[in-house]
Amino acid sequence: MSYNTSFGLPENIVAALCYPVGWLSGLFFLLLERKNKFVRFHAMQSVLLFMPLALFLFLVSWIPWIGWAIADSVGMPGLLLIVIPAYMAFRGSKFKIPIIGKIAYNFAYGE
Repeated sequence: MSYNTSFGLPENIVAALCYPVGWLSGLFFLLLERKNKFVRFHAMQSVLLFMPLALFLFLVSWIPWIGWAIADSVGMPGLLLIVIPAYMAFRGSKFKIPIIGKIAYNFAYGE
């Protein structure tokens, strides 16, 4: 059963769209989607996952000589952090990333 969102789209599509642009897309859907808990869960999980990662990559890239190499070696595998949760959200799963998934779940569902 597919539930609609404030955007008029099925919830699994909107939840999957919380991940492709990192924390920005998560924040966008977190602010605009008020009624659908499934979308709010994935939006919060996206923000909690990608904001610290983006901050880490930004700070590490300023290290002279080796900063860019470290940032690239962390950032490129980090693309899997976009693909896997987006796919699981599209399938309709409440896929919880360790540690932050529980925080996001408590935020969205209030348990």
